[in-house]
Amino acid sequence: MSEREKILIADDSAMNRAILTEMLGDGYDILEAEDGRKAVSILQSTDDIDLLLLDIMMPEMDGFEVLTMMNKYHWIDDVPVIMISAENASSYVERAYDLGATDYISRPFDMAVVRRRVINTLMLYAKQKHLVRLVAEQVYEKEKSNSTMINILSHIVEFRNGESGMHVPHIQTATDILLHTLVQKTDKYHLTAADISLISTASALHDIGKINIPESILNKPGRLTKEEFEIMKTHTTIGAEILDKLPFQQESLLVKTAYAICRWHHERWDGRGYPDGLKGEDIPIAAQVVALADVYDALTSERCYKKAFDHDTAMQMILNGECGAFNPLLLDCLTEAGARLHAELSLNSAGDSRNYLADAQHISEALLQEKSLPGQEHLLRTLNLMRMKNQFFARNARCVQFEFDEATGFVKFSPWAVEHMGVPAELHLPEDAAKSGFAAADIERLQKALRATTREHPHTELSMLLPIDGELRWHHVNLCALWSDEDPSFYVGAVGQANPVEQLCDYHRDLYRDVLTNAYNRRFFENQLRQLVEVDGIAMLDIDHFKEINDTYGHQAGDEALRTLVGAVSACVRSSNDALVRYGGDEFMLLFPHIPAHTFVRRLEQIRATVEAIRLIDYPALHLTVSIGGVHGACPIEPGIRQADKLLYKAKESRNTCVTAEFTAE
Repeated sequence: MSEREKILIADDSAMNRAILTEMLGDGYDILEAEDGRKAVSILQSTDDIDLLLLDIMMPEMDGFEVLTMMNKYHWIDDVPVIMISAENASSYVERAYDLGATDYISRPFDMAVVRRRVINTLMLYAKQKHLVRLVAEQVYEKEKSNSTMINILSHIVEFRNGESGMHVPHIQTATDILLHTLVQKTDKYHLTAADISLISTASALHDIGKINIPESILNKPGRLTKEEFEIMKTHTTIGAEILDKLPFQQESLLVKTAYAICRWHHERWDGRGYPDGLKGEDIPIAAQVVALADVYDALTSERCYKKAFDHDTAMQMILNGECGAFNPLLLDCLTEAGARLHAELSLNSAGDSRNYLADAQHISEALLQEKSLPGQEHLLRTLNLMRMKNQFFARNARCVQFEFDEATGFVKFSPWAVEHMGVPAELHLPEDAAKSGFAAADIERLQKALRATTREHPHTELSMLLPIDGELRWHHVNLCALWSDEDPSFYVGAVGQANPVEQLCDYHRDLYRDVLTNAYNRRFFENQLRQLVEVDGIAMLDIDHFKEINDTYGHQAGDEALRTLVGAVSACVRSSNDALVRYGGDEFMLLFPHIPAHTFVRRLEQIRATVEAIRLIDYPALHLTVSIGGVHGACPIEPGIRQADKLLYKAKESRNTCVTAEFTAE
């Protein structure tokens, strides 16, 4: 290979890591991790690890926990794992294989065995990746060709029809928006994301039958006669016949869906449509949605026989029944998605769409004149690059990502956020704020932070709790406000990304962690936690007789006492939810964002008792205790800290005591 393969060795023994590195020789780039947590951090930050050699018994996080994390984040799909351990029990081996390990090597190491198994594993995965890449490329090329030919063919119809050239993209966009809105309102039609994509693609062929309608009728500026209208109506059956007589792909879902759309997109909910007079739910849902999208775009676009209506007029005409009868549920979807529909179709009709239109017309003219396809490679290359970028970021982002459009109030979430936060793919503010996963106070904080940005300084950040897989976790939210190019510019929306605090890069983790105890430091509190509107509980903790501990046993004992306190607290609280801050010296602050009062009191008493029961191995005569003061209820940060601090001093009068009270407004 032209590039050296990268191997990560995770073992808490420096000697074992050195032995394995020596055995593997100079042919690999070797990375080392002294514990499981460090291994996970490297896997998270490095995307080109070719192999992981993983010990089982390690501090912080053992090998099985590392494998669990790799399965959770799907790293195991790309990074093979060879377990290396002195544990030979069948239960260990079986568990490792169950969690996805590729191989298992027992200590003591045999150099020939280690090298051969590493080489075999790397070769196996290299061949597997090559095969996957080949299949993916073939599938992508086939999909790309199908989509390209559908769009070119449908544009030929538009070209003959004298339409703007944006009708097909508009229909596809409108169909996609209406279908996504529909599935959020009901599961009646059992539509998956794949179904929505298929129907949106097939919608491009809805008027393919017009290719056989005389241009004198297609482009007539005035009203059609009864005879001409009867001819125009045949485009539905002609389109269906074209698809029905295809000599290939008759069982394709795309062809079947396109057939239904072509034939029945002019049927009406009341049964007075054509060609077959279908009524109600006898009309396939794909045809129902495309029919509504088609009418909306026809009204809001200029035609040879009419001027364009504005959005509000078009909506009123449809809802009043002036343009046919539609499924009442779809009319609700149109009403709900109207603002977004207007915004996106308006956006499609301007800016970059002019380039698309020019290219599409160029291609269509060339095809109609039986010429070559000038500029096709450049156009496809540009579209493919855009598509690949969007798909890459959407599929590989393993964090919460979202975007907000100020004009429409719509918020879109990344697929990972939809899966792990349990939020809809898109929602509308302020009506759907409760579905967003963000607390109302946090939405206000986000909006306040974004309003404080400028075009020259669009970035801001803050911390908040977000529900991930049913559990509230601290996240660091990075925001970028989007501003228009006009002068003066105006705020048009924002994009954001929320990363769990524990998964931040080493720089940010070090920035917000106390070096001695690994609790959050005062900087984290001042920069992030102080911004919280309120929490349900605040506690202040102080080690009893801390000065005497330092004077009697030395500062090393004091350091050990601080680390012991943090360990005891961490064992009693929710690690991803509650926040422990080293507030100053031997004083700590504990924030509980969401906790009932009785649980808060019980949790503090548990912390006190846990600390009292601990015996320091190196200082057997030292009996560690802690005093705690805490307030519960809806506590604003500043007054809550003041009241908890007063209760702490009351607790220190007796030592080894926990004093709590309900927060009272000052």
